[in-house]
Amino acid sequence: MSCCGPSRRTFLSAVGWAASTALAAPGSVRAQPNPLLATDLEVVTVTDRSVILTWTTVAPDPNGRLLPVDTDAQVRLGPADSPLAPGAVYAEDERTPFHYAEIDGLEPGRTYRFEAWSNGARAAPALSLTTLTPGSPESTGEFTTLTPPPGRQLRTIALANDVHYGEQVSGLIVDSLPPGFQQEPGLPPYPEVMLAALLDDLRRPDRGADALLIAGDLTAEARPEESRAVRAHLDSWGKQGRDYFAVRGNHDRPHIGSEYQGCLPAPADHYDCWAEQFDPRQQLIAHEVGGLRLLGLDTSELDGSGGSIERPQFDRLGELLHTDPDRPTLVFGHHPVTAESGLTNTAGPGFVLNRSDSLELQTLYERAPGVFLQHSGHTHRNRRTRPDTGCAVEFLEVAAVKEYPGGYSLLRLYEGGYMINFYKTRTAAACRWSATTRGEYFGLLPDYTLGTFADRNHVVLRDFSGLS
Repeated sequence: MSCCGPSRRTFLSAVGWAASTALAAPGSVRAQPNPLLATDLEVVTVTDRSVILTWTTVAPDPNGRLLPVDTDAQVRLGPADSPLAPGAVYAEDERTPFHYAEIDGLEPGRTYRFEAWSNGARAAPALSLTTLTPGSPESTGEFTTLTPPPGRQLRTIALANDVHYGEQVSGLIVDSLPPGFQQEPGLPPYPEVMLAALLDDLRRPDRGADALLIAGDLTAEARPEESRAVRAHLDSWGKQGRDYFAVRGNHDRPHIGSEYQGCLPAPADHYDCWAEQFDPRQQLIAHEVGGLRLLGLDTSELDGSGGSIERPQFDRLGELLHTDPDRPTLVFGHHPVTAESGLTNTAGPGFVLNRSDSLELQTLYERAPGVFLQHSGHTHRNRRTRPDTGCAVEFLEVAAVKEYPGGYSLLRLYEGGYMINFYKTRTAAACRWSATTRGEYFGLLPDYTLGTFADRNHVVLRDFSGLS
């Protein structure tokens, strides 16, 4: 069940790509005279010059089960103001069930019509609220490329979270409910697959991330072997504190139990294995990259899934912001901050940063106008929420690395602002797992996690002319 590959196609190119391995046994689907369905069409990413479409091809077996089917793929695209019908700009020669088409060379701020096809069947939107919403690109068959901020592009920073390295079953909430998803026997564990796909993507020239910020839940339960392994993977990609920066999430918190007792002692009979590889609990991390200040918050609690910031970390944060309030500052921490996030996530207000700490944090931001964005994880979804105070900060939640939609966001900084785009990872193994985990939460996961087109792709104007 392979899907996409690492290549990038150019606008007006008809060169195919994508490795292909049949999912079903030979003849079990393709020999049946049943209609093929091209479905789950998503316009995932739209930048100023490119678009990425994904879709799946399936057909029913004799028992009516929909199974993935290897097919070809084509994208037809053209300016919406043209009298001509969209023309073929992309072709996938190798057959695969999961299609990932990236088309480059578009014009900024222009509206395009598009169609995706496989074996003569036009791809239809996924049956989710996000893609069926009136006005969405999937429902209209049109998208408009972004207009980038003015000035030179300065740097690109990747925002990621929720790897859950060491996890064995994805999609569980309480005990064994709802039904979870496991990797197929003989394949590498899915957190390892998805982390490798993330790191592979970010070093490719078409992504070109200068730094990676990981906002927590790097591990499943911060066991010694999990903490060591995820650190080794990241170190194979870059240097901590220079190329990548990580803060802990609730899964990375200190734990109680004999398997943890060889790690650093923590309060109340807890042991902190995560701290041996990264940073002590409730410690703010601060770095500067070309004049841009990066502040990482540890919002984890000693026990539980909610978020808080203890007084020493708050004091240190306040000191840094007070000393240089106008410096362009990007904050990242695991727990979302705003009341809107608390009211709209599936676990409720107790799942995000507690209310008193949230208001204190946003009050600090009001006095430090250089803070422009806070990146969070934890909810496994793409979503922007409104601040509760007058601070001019974007509060951005990014979908999980570990499961559908399986990816990261790129923050591209320009002299006159920034552009945010969410990307799915695209190795064959990652596409395979992302497609599998669409079925989490009884098939409702895409409604919750993909986010609106504007949540995933947007531009904010701001003065960054002082950055190098």
